[in-house]
Amino acid sequence: MNNIFIIHWAYGNPNENWFPWLKIELEKLNCKVFVPKFPTPENQTLENWKKIFEDYKQYINENTIVVGHSLAPAFLLDLLENINSPIKSAFFVSGFIELLWNSDFDPINKSFVDRDFDWKTIKQNCDNFHIYHSDNDPYVPLESAKKVANKLDTSLIEVPNAGHFNTTSGYDKFELLLDEIKKHL
Repeated sequence: MNNIFIIHWAYGNPNENWFPWLKIELEKLNCKVFVPKFPTPENQTLENWKKIFEDYKQYINENTIVVGHSLAPAFLLDLLENINSPIKSAFFVSGFIELLWNSDFDPINKSFVDRDFDWKTIKQNCDNFHIYHSDNDPYVPLESAKKVANKLDTSLIEVPNAGHFNTTSGYDKFELLLDEIKKHL
């Protein structure tokens, strides 16, 4: 059985955007799906998110797939630095690994991204990365996604006019993502 984690963004929660839809669709395929709730914006730090995730670490194994939106890829990269066995695949949507020069986000995102990542260990713990980004994301520049893809030695899937892949951008469903995840089940 595949264990799949869907990780939300800063100011977000598990019940928004395409997260509930994706959870239902993956459960139909007999996957065990976890969509943890992390503190945000209040008490949003990497350490606090890691404490929440401790309860889920038992489900991380060679059949695990992780999906992260916006800030979540930085959190998942930290996870991949610190696990004991490799996972199957990682899917990053609108991800970034640096400050965005946005006063609403940088103070609460800083502990996640203002650091050096151990790319060698990350790639040893997952060698199957998929990066999705829009050409008109209002929060995360396309260059940020290109940087993540470059560090992970993978290609970037650029989706036209998808904004930040949230409800505001029309993303209550994300068929392209689901289709790609299905290939890895």
